[in-house]
Amino acid sequence: MGRSPRIEFCGAVYHVMCRGNRQEPVFRDNRDNERFLDTLAEACGRTGWRVHAFVLMGNHYHLLIETPEPNLVNGMRWLQGTYTKRFNSRHKQWGHLFQSRYKALVVDPDGDYFQTVSNYIHLNPARARCFDLENGKLADYPWSSYPLFFRSSKRYDWLSVERTLGSLGFANDHSGRTRYRRYMQKRVLEIACSDNPGEADTRWRAIRRGWCFGGDEFRSRMIVALDGVMAGKRRDSFTGDETQKHDVLEAQRLFDRGLVTLKLSPSDLPRLKKSDPRKKAIAWYIRKNTSVRNEWIARQVHMGCVSNMSQYVREVEVSGKGILSELKKTLK
Repeated sequence: MGRSPRIEFCGAVYHVMCRGNRQEPVFRDNRDNERFLDTLAEACGRTGWRVHAFVLMGNHYHLLIETPEPNLVNGMRWLQGTYTKRFNSRHKQWGHLFQSRYKALVVDPDGDYFQTVSNYIHLNPARARCFDLENGKLADYPWSSYPLFFRSSKRYDWLSVERTLGSLGFANDHSGRTRYRRYMQKRVLEIACSDNPGEADTRWRAIRRGWCFGGDEFRSRMIVALDGVMAGKRRDSFTGDETQKHDVLEAQRLFDRGLVTLKLSPSDLPRLKKSDPRKKAIAWYIRKNTSVRNEWIARQVHMGCVSNMSQYVREVEVSGKGILSELKKTLK
Protein backbone atom coordinates (compact mmCIF):
# COMPACT_ATOMS: atom_id res chain seq x y z
CA MET A 1 0.00 0.00 0.00
CA GLY A 2 1.43 3.39 -0.99
CA ARG A 3 2.01 6.22 1.41
CA SER A 4 -0.74 8.80 1.70
CA PRO A 5 0.34 12.25 0.48
CA ARG A 6 0.96 15.12 2.89
CA ILE A 7 -1.55 17.92 3.08
CA GLU A 8 0.25 21.26 2.85
CA PHE A 9 -1.23 24.75 2.91
CA CYS A 10 -0.37 28.23 4.15
CA GLY A 11 -0.81 28.51 7.91
CA ALA A 12 -1.13 24.75 8.51
CA VAL A 13 -0.43 23.47 12.03
CA TYR A 14 1.05 20.00 12.53
CA HIS A 15 1.95 17.67 15.33
CA VAL A 16 5.14 16.09 13.98
CA MET A 17 6.66 13.03 15.63
CA CYS A 18 9.37 10.58 14.63
CA ARG A 19 11.18 7.74 16.39
CA GLY A 20 14.64 6.34 16.02
CA ASN A 21 15.25 3.46 13.66
CA ARG A 22 14.53 0.19 15.50
CA GLN A 23 13.51 2.34 18.52
CA GLU A 24 17.17 3.26 19.06
CA PRO A 25 18.19 6.62 20.60
CA VAL A 26 18.40 9.65 18.36
CA PHE A 27 19.69 11.76 21.25
CA ARG A 28 22.46 9.98 23.17
CA ASP A 29 23.51 12.91 25.32
CA ASN A 30 22.98 16.61 25.92
CA ARG A 31 25.17 17.55 22.97
CA ASP A 32 22.88 15.63 20.62
CA ASN A 33 19.87 17.46 22.06
CA GLU A 34 21.63 20.78 21.52
CA ARG A 35 22.63 19.80 17.99
CA PHE A 36 19.04 18.92 17.09
CA LEU A 37 17.75 22.25 18.41
CA ASP A 38 20.47 24.06 16.47
CA THR A 39 19.38 22.20 13.33
CA LEU A 40 15.73 22.96 14.06
CA ALA A 41 16.63 26.65 14.37
CA GLU A 42 18.28 26.51 10.94
CA ALA A 43 15.23 24.75 9.49
CA CYS A 44 12.96 27.47 10.85
CA GLY A 45 15.20 30.10 9.30
CA ARG A 46 15.02 28.35 5.93
CA THR A 47 11.26 27.74 5.99
CA GLY A 48 9.73 30.42 8.20
CA TRP A 49 8.24 27.79 10.53
CA ARG A 50 6.94 28.80 13.94
CA VAL A 51 7.40 26.21 16.68
CA HIS A 52 4.72 26.30 19.40
CA ALA A 53 5.92 23.33 21.45
CA PHE A 54 8.63 20.67 21.35
CA VAL A 55 10.07 17.88 23.45
CA LEU A 56 13.08 15.63 22.87
CA MET A 57 12.67 12.18 24.45
CA GLY A 58 15.76 10.09 23.85
CA ASN A 59 14.56 7.85 21.04
CA HIS A 60 11.95 10.23 19.57
CA TYR A 61 10.82 13.83 19.37
CA HIS A 62 7.58 15.80 19.14
CA LEU A 63 7.03 19.19 17.48
CA LEU A 64 3.98 21.42 17.22
CA ILE A 65 4.78 23.60 14.23
CA GLU A 66 2.99 26.14 12.08
CA THR A 67 3.97 26.55 8.43
CA PRO A 68 3.18 30.06 7.12
CA GLU A 69 4.06 28.69 3.68
CA PRO A 70 3.17 25.17 2.42
CA ASN A 71 6.63 23.66 2.92
CA LEU A 72 6.35 20.91 5.53
CA VAL A 73 7.76 18.18 3.27
CA ASN A 74 10.80 20.13 2.06
CA GLY A 75 11.51 21.43 5.54
CA MET A 76 11.26 18.02 7.20
CA ARG A 77 13.44 16.45 4.51
CA TRP A 78 16.13 19.01 5.29
CA LEU A 79 15.72 18.85 9.10
CA GLN A 80 15.93 15.08 9.46
CA GLY A 81 18.50 14.62 6.69
CA THR A 82 20.81 17.28 8.08
CA TYR A 83 20.53 16.11 11.69
CA THR A 84 21.17 12.51 10.59
CA LYS A 85 24.40 13.56 8.85
CA ARG A 86 25.54 15.49 11.91
CA PHE A 87 24.63 12.67 14.30
CA ASN A 88 26.37 10.05 12.19
CA SER A 89 29.46 12.21 11.78
CA ARG A 90 29.73 12.82 15.52
CA HIS A 91 29.17 9.18 16.51
CA LYS A 92 31.11 7.72 13.56
CA GLN A 93 28.28 5.64 12.20
CA TRP A 94 26.26 5.50 9.00
CA GLY A 95 22.83 4.56 7.70
CA HIS A 96 19.32 5.55 8.72
CA LEU A 97 18.80 7.28 12.04
CA PHE A 98 15.01 7.71 12.00
CA GLN A 99 12.36 5.11 11.29
CA SER A 100 10.73 5.01 7.87
CA ARG A 101 8.50 8.08 7.96
CA TYR A 102 7.71 10.90 10.36
CA LYS A 103 4.12 11.31 11.46
CA ALA A 104 2.46 14.66 10.67
CA LEU A 105 -0.98 15.11 12.23
CA VAL A 106 -2.69 18.18 10.79
CA VAL A 107 -4.25 20.09 13.71
CA ASP A 108 -7.29 22.35 13.85
CA PRO A 109 -6.01 25.65 15.29
CA ASP A 110 -9.47 26.51 16.64
CA GLY A 111 -11.33 25.17 19.64
CA ASP A 112 -9.33 23.21 22.18
CA TYR A 113 -7.53 20.99 19.65
CA PHE A 114 -4.37 23.10 19.56
CA GLN A 115 -4.33 23.23 23.36
CA THR A 116 -4.73 19.45 23.62
CA VAL A 117 -1.75 18.76 21.35
CA SER A 118 0.40 21.33 23.14
CA ASN A 119 -0.43 19.72 26.49
CA TYR A 120 0.26 16.27 25.08
CA ILE A 121 3.74 17.34 23.98
CA HIS A 122 4.67 19.21 27.16
CA LEU A 123 3.41 16.38 29.39
CA ASN A 124 5.49 13.70 27.66
CA PRO A 125 8.23 13.78 30.34
CA ALA A 126 5.56 13.32 33.02
CA ARG A 127 4.00 10.30 31.28
CA ALA A 128 7.48 8.80 30.86
CA ARG A 129 8.31 9.42 34.55
CA CYS A 130 11.39 11.49 33.65
CA PHE A 131 11.17 13.27 37.02
CA ASP A 132 9.54 12.81 40.43
CA LEU A 133 5.90 13.54 39.65
CA GLU A 134 4.85 14.15 43.25
CA ASN A 135 7.76 16.29 44.40
CA GLY A 136 9.36 17.49 41.18
CA LYS A 137 8.28 19.99 38.58
CA LEU A 138 7.55 19.65 34.89
CA ALA A 139 10.03 22.46 34.24
CA ASP A 140 12.78 20.24 35.69
CA TYR A 141 12.92 18.40 32.35
CA PRO A 142 15.27 20.59 30.28
CA TRP A 143 14.75 19.29 26.71
CA SER A 144 11.30 20.71 26.22
CA SER A 145 9.86 24.08 25.26
CA TYR A 146 7.89 24.12 28.52
CA PRO A 147 10.62 25.64 30.76
CA LEU A 148 11.23 28.30 28.12
CA PHE A 149 7.67 29.59 28.51
CA PHE A 150 8.70 31.17 31.80
CA ARG A 151 11.54 33.21 30.39
CA SER A 152 10.72 36.68 29.16
CA SER A 153 14.15 36.80 27.53
CA LYS A 154 16.76 34.32 26.24
CA ARG A 155 14.02 32.39 24.48
CA TYR A 156 14.58 30.97 20.99
CA ASP A 157 13.34 33.47 18.41
CA TRP A 158 11.66 30.63 16.50
CA LEU A 159 9.62 29.54 19.54
CA SER A 160 6.21 31.18 19.83
CA VAL A 161 4.44 30.97 23.21
CA GLU A 162 1.49 33.30 22.65
CA ARG A 163 -0.76 30.83 20.86
CA THR A 164 -0.35 28.08 23.45
CA LEU A 165 -0.98 30.46 26.34
CA GLY A 166 -3.86 32.09 24.49
CA SER A 167 -5.54 28.74 23.83
CA LEU A 168 -6.03 28.51 27.61
CA GLY A 169 -7.05 32.14 27.99
CA PHE A 170 -3.70 33.18 29.48
CA ALA A 171 -1.76 36.28 28.50
CA ASN A 172 1.95 36.24 27.71
CA ASP A 173 2.89 38.13 30.86
CA HIS A 174 4.04 37.20 34.36
CA SER A 175 0.50 36.58 35.58
CA GLY A 176 -0.45 34.50 32.54
CA ARG A 177 2.68 32.38 32.71
CA THR A 178 2.13 31.77 36.45
CA ARG A 179 -1.40 30.58 35.74
CA TYR A 180 -0.06 28.32 33.00
CA ARG A 181 2.52 26.81 35.37
CA ARG A 182 -0.18 26.04 37.94
CA TYR A 183 -2.45 24.55 35.29
CA MET A 184 0.25 22.25 33.94
CA GLN A 185 1.41 21.17 37.40
CA LYS A 186 -2.18 20.16 38.12
CA ARG A 187 -2.11 18.05 34.96
CA VAL A 188 1.12 16.42 36.17
CA LEU A 189 -0.58 15.40 39.44
CA GLU A 190 -3.48 13.92 37.43
CA ILE A 191 -0.98 11.76 35.57
CA ALA A 192 0.72 10.77 38.84
CA CYS A 193 -2.62 9.57 40.25
CA SER A 194 -3.72 7.81 37.07
CA ASP A 195 -3.56 4.02 36.67
CA ASN A 196 -2.95 4.58 32.95
CA PRO A 197 -0.92 7.79 32.46
CA GLY A 198 -1.04 7.45 28.69
CA GLU A 199 -4.83 7.79 28.77
CA ALA A 200 -5.09 10.57 31.37
CA ASP A 201 -6.78 12.59 28.65
CA THR A 202 -9.26 10.65 26.49
CA ARG A 203 -8.40 12.81 23.44
CA TRP A 204 -4.76 11.70 23.40
CA ARG A 205 -5.67 8.47 21.63
CA ALA A 206 -6.84 10.48 18.60
CA ILE A 207 -3.50 12.31 18.55
CA ARG A 208 -1.51 9.08 18.51
CA ARG A 209 -3.58 7.24 15.92
CA GLY A 210 -5.15 9.78 13.62
CA TRP A 211 -4.01 11.81 10.61
CA CYS A 212 -6.24 14.82 11.35
CA PHE A 213 -7.26 16.29 14.70
CA GLY A 214 -10.07 18.82 14.71
CA GLY A 215 -13.76 19.63 14.51
CA ASP A 216 -16.19 18.29 11.92
CA GLU A 217 -15.91 21.30 9.60
CA PHE A 218 -12.10 21.26 9.72
CA ARG A 219 -11.96 17.52 9.15
CA SER A 220 -14.30 17.82 6.15
CA ARG A 221 -12.02 20.44 4.61
CA MET A 222 -8.99 18.24 5.13
CA ILE A 223 -10.72 15.23 3.56
CA VAL A 224 -11.57 17.32 0.48
CA ALA A 225 -7.97 18.51 0.36
CA LEU A 226 -6.63 14.96 0.68
CA ASP A 227 -8.97 13.67 -2.02
CA GLY A 228 -7.79 16.47 -4.31
CA VAL A 229 -4.12 15.66 -3.79
CA MET A 230 -4.66 11.92 -4.30
CA ALA A 231 -6.59 12.63 -7.51
CA GLY A 232 -3.67 14.66 -8.80
CA LYS A 233 -5.51 17.98 -8.77
CA ARG A 234 -3.25 21.00 -8.55
CA ARG A 235 -4.68 23.16 -5.80
CA ASP A 236 -2.93 26.38 -4.84
CA SER A 237 -3.16 25.59 -1.15
CA PHE A 238 -2.54 21.87 -0.97
CA THR A 239 0.15 20.71 -3.37
CA GLY A 240 3.80 20.10 -2.77
CA ASP A 241 4.48 21.90 -6.06
CA GLU A 242 3.43 25.16 -4.40
CA THR A 243 6.20 24.63 -1.88
CA GLN A 244 8.83 24.35 -4.59
CA LYS A 245 7.41 27.32 -6.44
CA HIS A 246 7.50 29.48 -3.34
CA ASP A 247 11.02 28.42 -2.43
CA VAL A 248 12.39 29.04 -5.89
CA LEU A 249 10.79 32.47 -6.04
CA GLU A 250 12.26 33.38 -2.64
CA ALA A 251 15.64 31.92 -3.59
CA GLN A 252 15.61 33.96 -6.80
CA ARG A 253 14.84 37.11 -4.83
CA LEU A 254 17.74 36.43 -2.44
CA PHE A 255 20.02 35.61 -5.38
CA ASP A 256 19.20 38.95 -7.02
CA ARG A 257 19.65 40.79 -3.75
CA GLY A 258 23.00 39.09 -3.16
CA LEU A 259 24.25 40.14 -6.59
CA VAL A 260 23.27 43.77 -5.99
CA THR A 261 24.79 43.81 -2.50
CA LEU A 262 28.09 42.35 -3.71
CA LYS A 263 28.09 44.53 -6.84
CA LEU A 264 27.94 41.62 -9.28
CA SER A 265 25.88 40.91 -12.37
CA PRO A 266 24.69 37.50 -13.60
CA SER A 267 27.18 37.71 -16.48
CA ASP A 268 30.06 37.96 -13.98
CA LEU A 269 29.39 34.59 -12.39
CA PRO A 270 30.56 32.23 -15.19
CA ARG A 271 33.89 34.08 -15.35
CA LEU A 272 34.59 33.85 -11.62
CA LYS A 273 36.22 30.82 -10.00
CA LYS A 274 33.75 28.23 -8.76
CA SER A 275 35.13 28.73 -5.25
CA ASP A 276 35.10 32.53 -5.38
CA PRO A 277 34.27 33.88 -1.86
CA ARG A 278 31.42 35.99 -3.25
CA LYS A 279 29.81 32.91 -4.79
CA LYS A 280 30.19 31.05 -1.51
CA ALA A 281 28.54 33.92 0.34
CA ILE A 282 25.56 34.03 -2.04
CA ALA A 283 25.16 30.25 -1.81
CA TRP A 284 25.23 30.44 2.00
CA TYR A 285 22.69 33.27 1.97
CA ILE A 286 20.21 31.30 -0.16
CA ARG A 287 20.81 28.03 1.68
CA LYS A 288 20.29 29.65 5.09
CA ASN A 289 16.97 31.25 4.19
CA THR A 290 15.27 28.77 1.84
CA SER A 291 14.97 25.03 1.33
CA VAL A 292 15.76 24.89 -2.39
CA ARG A 293 18.04 22.05 -3.38
CA ASN A 294 21.79 22.38 -3.75
CA GLU A 295 21.47 21.61 -7.45
CA TRP A 296 19.46 24.81 -7.98
CA ILE A 297 21.98 26.94 -6.08
CA ALA A 298 25.00 25.42 -7.81
CA ARG A 299 23.45 25.93 -11.24
CA GLN A 300 22.29 29.49 -10.52
CA VAL A 301 25.55 30.67 -8.96
CA HIS A 302 27.75 28.69 -11.40
CA MET A 303 29.54 26.72 -8.70
CA GLY A 304 30.18 23.52 -10.61
CA CYS A 305 30.04 20.21 -8.76
CA VAL A 306 27.05 19.97 -6.43
CA SER A 307 29.00 17.79 -4.01
CA ASN A 308 31.13 20.79 -3.04
CA MET A 309 28.16 22.93 -2.05
CA SER A 310 27.92 21.78 1.56
CA GLN A 311 31.62 22.46 2.09
CA TYR A 312 31.34 25.97 0.62
CA VAL A 313 28.33 26.82 2.77
CA ARG A 314 30.01 25.42 5.88
CA GLU A 315 33.10 27.56 5.26
CA VAL A 316 30.95 30.68 5.32
CA GLU A 317 28.97 29.52 8.35
CA VAL A 318 32.04 28.95 10.54
CA SER A 319 34.08 31.91 9.26
CA GLY A 320 35.08 34.19 12.11
CA LYS A 321 37.31 36.59 10.25
CA GLY A 322 38.54 37.40 6.77
CA ILE A 323 36.70 37.97 3.53
CA LEU A 324 34.04 35.29 4.08
CA SER A 325 33.16 36.74 7.46
CA GLU A 326 32.85 40.23 6.01
CA LEU A 327 30.69 39.03 3.13
CA LYS A 328 28.43 37.16 5.54
CA LYS A 329 27.94 40.30 7.63
CA THR A 330 27.15 42.28 4.48
CA LEU A 331 24.44 39.85 3.37
CA LYS A 332 22.87 39.58 6.82
